[in-house]
Amino acid sequence: MDLDYSNFIKDIHSMTSIDLSLYKEAQMKRRLAAFRDKKNYESFALFSKALRRDRLLMDEFLDRMTINVSEFYRNPERWLVVKEKIIPDLLSRTNRLKIWSAACSTGEEPYTLSSMLQERSGDFSYSILATDLDVIALRKAKEGLFAASSLKNVPGTVRNSCFRTEAGDVTVTDRLRKPIVFKQHNLLADPFEKNFDLIVCRNVMIYFTEEAKEALFQKFSEALSPGGYLFVGSTEQIFHPGRFDLQAKEAFLYQKPLT
Repeated sequence: MDLDYSNFIKDIHSMTSIDLSLYKEAQMKRRLAAFRDKKNYESFALFSKALRRDRLLMDEFLDRMTINVSEFYRNPERWLVVKEKIIPDLLSRTNRLKIWSAACSTGEEPYTLSSMLQERSGDFSYSILATDLDVIALRKAKEGLFAASSLKNVPGTVRNSCFRTEAGDVTVTDRLRKPIVFKQHNLLADPFEKNFDLIVCRNVMIYFTEEAKEALFQKFSEALSPGGYLFVGSTEQIFHPGRFDLQAKEAFLYQKPLT
């Protein structure tokens, strides 16, 4: 690792508590160097000084270093399993679901979860904690305004009941939004809440080192209630789930044993 980037990692950690050494170096360094060059700084040292002075630049930097690629019902066949198997299993044991959408980006994922639960009948309640490191992405998520094209995988009945069309865009209904709490959270540094019935963390851990991923799998397991599920992305398969007190139940879905 070159000294300029090594010192930059230390500076960022002191300013934000974000540990860039836990991200795959080649990918992250290339991404941040492109952003640094775009802002006309010749070195990471000069870029670091600018970040300390300029809050807006820091927000833009955090937005750039996170990977905000999301859509409603991303990989719809996997969400169908959640809807038809996982949620019914959870509701067979509790009528109050506590869900965490970790690294939620601009909000498509927690709104997808909320729309699935809005579809269901029965006497139950749910809450969704939606977190991300990127405050700009969270601001967009809270706004709940999306391009109509982002709803291509959303079933027609859900689209009609959970979204309103406004000047070519769509906005989420208050009913869909109300059970969701958006909050900034650093997966690699901040403490985790406990007793979740379902944790969804998809397509972000691929950017972390193997050591960081394993630490996260353990922390996710500890944050689940017995019988709770962890739903990960299609490139984030857990090859030895038993090491983390988890059992593979469906593709990319892992359950914490009931006992």
